[in-house]
Amino acid sequence: MSITRPTVDDIRAAAKAIEGAVIRTPIHHCRTLSEIIGTDLWLKFENLQFTAAYKERGALNKLLQLSAEERARGVVAASAGNHAQAVAYHGRRLGIPVTIVMPESTPTIKVTQTEGHGATVVLFGERFDDAYAHARELEREKGYVFVHPFDDPAIAAGAGTIGLEMLEEVPELDVLVVPIGGGGLISGIATAAKAIKPDIEIVGIEAELYPSMKNVVEGGHGKIGGDTLAEGIAVKEPGMMTRAIIADLVDRIDLVSEKDIEHAVALLVGIEKTVVEGAGAAGVAALLANPERYKGKKVGTILCGGNIDTHLLANVLVRELVRCGRIARLRIHAQDRPGALAAITRKFYECGVNIIETNHHRIFTRLPAKDTIIEVECEARDAEAIDGLVRRLEEAGFHVDRAELD
Repeated sequence: MSITRPTVDDIRAAAKAIEGAVIRTPIHHCRTLSEIIGTDLWLKFENLQFTAAYKERGALNKLLQLSAEERARGVVAASAGNHAQAVAYHGRRLGIPVTIVMPESTPTIKVTQTEGHGATVVLFGERFDDAYAHARELEREKGYVFVHPFDDPAIAAGAGTIGLEMLEEVPELDVLVVPIGGGGLISGIATAAKAIKPDIEIVGIEAELYPSMKNVVEGGHGKIGGDTLAEGIAVKEPGMMTRAIIADLVDRIDLVSEKDIEHAVALLVGIEKTVVEGAGAAGVAALLANPERYKGKKVGTILCGGNIDTHLLANVLVRELVRCGRIARLRIHAQDRPGALAAITRKFYECGVNIIETNHHRIFTRLPAKDTIIEVECEARDAEAIDGLVRRLEEAGFHVDRAELD
């Protein structure tokens, strides 16, 4: 069975079609991250789209290709994330009725945001696969046009406009590092970039917990599943069109760990002052994790989305402070007698370390009945201050255990 693929001419046509309705996002050279990685890094800020993700490009390109009769029938999509908002937003702009099927477990905020763009939201099933199957049923029963999140030439062509823009503005790029979920983004970008600059290197990035495209393209057998910060690229079954394009045009696929994704999200907030979701930070995560692969090259990557729950973002930022040693949780063994806590807190004061929270553990310990564990969560200006505190406590006769994240 032949598979229709987008061409570079399709991508150029998409660029003209969506011009003015989708933001031409900036691409900036990142001096500090370039120095950290040892490369010449350029970031494409797709998190600055109105719905905070690149998905608008493909969704709009697809909707614009519908006939008047198809527009009147309306469209349906299955998504709990960026694709839903993109289809809903541009569907309302074009006067197209939109139905979005989401799993019943979808957070209320995502349902509300999608409804806020004018879509009818149907909650169905426990998993995305259930929602997807129901959306295809509605397509058959109601006559809706199904808008696939990635395995569609028009969707991939819209995404490919990012590649055109990046090479128009920075034609000297040697490598493009692109996150992979279902594969629509990298399929479009690779098609555009290889047509313009055949020797450019295209590297795909998947979350370590979801190596689905790497498995089908490279013949791997990586286990798929788990809770990932990069839920936007947590796809169990990649597209048929996209896997064919990736097999032909993508030079390799690398995997990134959860720790590296968290680190990238935190650094982008701290250094670039921009909020990026886990999937959107996957490219930067790969660069930080394996800088030797990119040393001396001009590299471009895409911050493809910025929709991250604020509470989750707060957790990521605090965990980064733990990893870099500025926040610590110390378990201090002490005799349960008057003055013990005062002796301990005196050391914190002398070392300039701030106490956030303390807890006494007298019952559930293996220590003698006269002893206690004082658990202290603390913060300092740098890791050296906390290291110095631990030394001072141990010199004073206290045994100290330090909680670790990894």
